Amino acid sequence: MADALDEPRGSLATALAHAARLLDRRPALAEAQAREILAVFPANLEAQLILSRALSALGNLAAAITVLDGTTKNNPNAAHVWRELGDLRLMAGDAEGADAAYARHILASVNDPKLIAAARELCANRLAVAERLLREFLKAHPTDVAAIRMLAEVGARLGRYEDAENLLTRCLELAPGFRVARQNYATVLYRQNKAAEAIAQTDLLLKDEPDNAGVRALKAAALGQIGEYAEAVANYETLLADQPAQPKAWMSYGHALKALGRQDDCIAAYRRSIALLPQLGEAWWSIANLKTYQFAADDISEMKTQLSHPNSSAEDRWHLHFALGKSLEDQQDYSKSFSHYRDGNRLRREALDYHADDITEHVARSRAFFTPEFFVARGDAGCGAPDPIFIVGLPRSGSTLVEQILASHSAVEGTMELPDIVSIARRLGGKMKRSDHSAYPEMLAGLDAGELRKLGEEFLSRTRIHRRLGRPHFIDKMPNNFAHAGLIHLILPNAKLIDVRRHPLACCFSLYKQHFARGQGFSYDLLDIGRYYLDYAKMMAHFDAVLPGRIYRICYEQLVASPEIEIRGLLAHCGLVFEDSCLHFHANPRAVRTASSEQVRRPIFAEGLEQWRNFQEWLEPLKTLIEPVLAAWPHPPDFP
Repeated sequence: MADALDEPRGSLATALAHAARLLDRRPALAEAQAREILAVFPANLEAQLILSRALSALGNLAAAITVLDGTTKNNPNAAHVWRELGDLRLMAGDAEGADAAYARHILASVNDPKLIAAARELCANRLAVAERLLREFLKAHPTDVAAIRMLAEVGARLGRYEDAENLLTRCLELAPGFRVARQNYATVLYRQNKAAEAIAQTDLLLKDEPDNAGVRALKAAALGQIGEYAEAVANYETLLADQPAQPKAWMSYGHALKALGRQDDCIAAYRRSIALLPQLGEAWWSIANLKTYQFAADDISEMKTQLSHPNSSAEDRWHLHFALGKSLEDQQDYSKSFSHYRDGNRLRREALDYHADDITEHVARSRAFFTPEFFVARGDAGCGAPDPIFIVGLPRSGSTLVEQILASHSAVEGTMELPDIVSIARRLGGKMKRSDHSAYPEMLAGLDAGELRKLGEEFLSRTRIHRRLGRPHFIDKMPNNFAHAGLIHLILPNAKLIDVRRHPLACCFSLYKQHFARGQGFSYDLLDIGRYYLDYAKMMAHFDAVLPGRIYRICYEQLVASPEIEIRGLLAHCGLVFEDSCLHFHANPRAVRTASSEQVRRPIFAEGLEQWRNFQEWLEPLKTLIEPVLAAWPHPPDFP
């Protein structure tokens, strides 16, 4: 081969073409040929790309990324290389690295000096400056698709996904073949929980590029987002058959298997992920988060080793701390267990931009705004459909158990924690960034009966994709919906609202030792948790006063002690006849994706009720803060 490559450049072109043809059928040979070419022409860009693609096809994503890292250093203006590097980093689960590579792709793709300046600001993550430059440019060039895509990237990084979606829609109207923009569009749709729309875009992308691993992974994740776990599992299986050395893909596959209740397969997938990347803390935590699994001594030793691994990120470390906290709690070493919980929470809290005052202010404004007179004046407003059953409260309160009981009734379909009420409320508020003032809830005073009805109909339309069984009722178990009880009552006056409560210290400490995949930023500091619990209790007490009997309350401890009595009362409140299947909820094969997924596949058990008492000595500040709810327990407290 080397002799042939010493001949004129025509032989190089032939060798490159041959290596490229081998990629699909025999990637190992493509890798070998690319390496031979590079031995003679070490700076050849096309050979480096072939080598990276061959390594990726063989499942060695880390090596593929290393190749392109070197390529970009020597070819900083090769736009297509930056794009491929972004795709590989995204597939590897490195979202931040992918964003950086995509930003460099943009910089290398443009040649207008003003766009180059904006792209440099984007690469430096100076988003406000980039946004100003791009908006100025688009005033003069409103159809420039590169600038529109860049502005959408700014919006996405700022979390303004609806703006990003609108910009990318316009971009694709102008340039339907702009594949990078379409992939950005699919991602933005997915991040807004518009899974069906995201899947439609991934299907368009895969029609022309069926082996794109990043797009295939995005489609599988979107399928899981709408509860199509069996199809998501099938997609992960075909992806992993082609890319078997992707630890984060194995982990995502494990998540989908967990939702289906395939615990042994789920654990095997997580174990495969750990074997490929031992410091991947999220995989260790995913096993611990099954709640019913206990690690062996060797596992605990390995987690401690990985905690100090030089390649472990802050995210790896906080996941490992949470997993070790659970493991040592199982071994009744409560002091060391709490130490790991504390360190994991500290690291996670440092990474969040959470402000406890935001929810406190929202609750105070809601209590002032939602008066009995306000509701009486709008007694005939909203959409009259009785379909939704909202389960609200705090996570780890027993809400998944209540959901599972109701979903075992022939007239009720369980879905998941749906984001739609929160999304509607955010849109009504019109708040674009944290420093902006939200117009919600006060702006509701300006909506007439027809507008409120349309909002209720919008919620039913947005959630229809989750209703596959054709049952009269469905459950939305988003706990944070308690903050929007007034909105729910206005737009869906015949929907049921169920507030699930657990002993305040049991609930609060269970939150503290739980790492949530997203949201729940209040849960990583004991005092933040205490403030949030008080705000929640104040909000519920307010609606008990202004809408007496509107919210049905169920106590987790009473449900455990007298399940049939409590279940009969719950069903009666929902207007449902008693069915024996609700007592045997653990036999329900439906998919469950919350942290309690394995627990609700067992009959009701009482052993977890008092676990918080093992940690009492570390909970004194929390106890002092939430004294009003502790003093009233098990009754809801009154607040001035």
